[in-house]
Amino acid sequence: MLYDVALEITYDYASPANSGRHALRLMPATIPGEQRLIYGQVQLGPRPTERRDRTDFFGNAVTDVAYRKAHSDLCLKLTARIDRTAMPEELDISPPLAGLPKELAGLHSLKPEEPVHFLAPSPRLPLDPAFAVYAQERIGTGVSAIAAVEAIGKALHEDMRFDAEATTVDTPALEAFERRHGVCQDFSHIMIACLRSVGIPAGYVSGFLRTIPPEGQERLEGADAMHAWVRAWCGIETGWIEYDPTNAVRVGQDHIVVARGRDYGDAAPVKGVLRTAGPQTTDHKVDVIPR
Repeated sequence: MLYDVALEITYDYASPANSGRHALRLMPATIPGEQRLIYGQVQLGPRPTERRDRTDFFGNAVTDVAYRKAHSDLCLKLTARIDRTAMPEELDISPPLAGLPKELAGLHSLKPEEPVHFLAPSPRLPLDPAFAVYAQERIGTGVSAIAAVEAIGKALHEDMRFDAEATTVDTPALEAFERRHGVCQDFSHIMIACLRSVGIPAGYVSGFLRTIPPEGQERLEGADAMHAWVRAWCGIETGWIEYDPTNAVRVGQDHIVVARGRDYGDAAPVKGVLRTAGPQTTDHKVDVIPR
């Protein structure tokens, strides 16, 4: 499936920012066998003093920019075309959850894709016993690794409420979990913490999700948004699978991957610092259009 993606993020500052540095992870990824970036461009206004495109440890495309002159606003635009491959349904050949530690013990590589990076607590995801208790109660005993992933994802979808006003980007996962509501970032962080608590390596994925309007209604321009979901390592034979707990589905052709990491901090679309005073406002528009 071919998609055209258009993203626009704008910031307006109450007082001009004298300087700023930002790391942008906006460009969709090329993943062999799953997704191919045909074309992509990131534009910025005003034009930055410095710009450098690179790849980070986890293989994500990063655009580093620096501003050394005063500016009152910032506009980030992405235009891209992506070919997303439909993933076939596979048989569950993952090991029993109790056998996963043995398979992990046989791996000795420290390459970015290795599950060792995704099992321990990470900067935004300290593990709490509450996650382990919740996960164990939902998966029971004798299940496979894939079955455990799906059980936890479905349980969170049922027990939590999506609420765009409930949390901010800095809300701790445990706080959102205790209140049982949040956005896709919260759903994903909580699921990752639950999976790691029972010995399943898990990471964070940021990207885009194609949304389909209700029957009889036209699609609204700019109504889509960036999305987040989870990837989990389910044994040597199965490898990584991806699950969307916000929608309780295995990730498929409607999900477009941008960045992957241990938690939101590794995959944040925009991260940086400003030298300014006063508040700022932001607006976020996304269009994901099938071709």
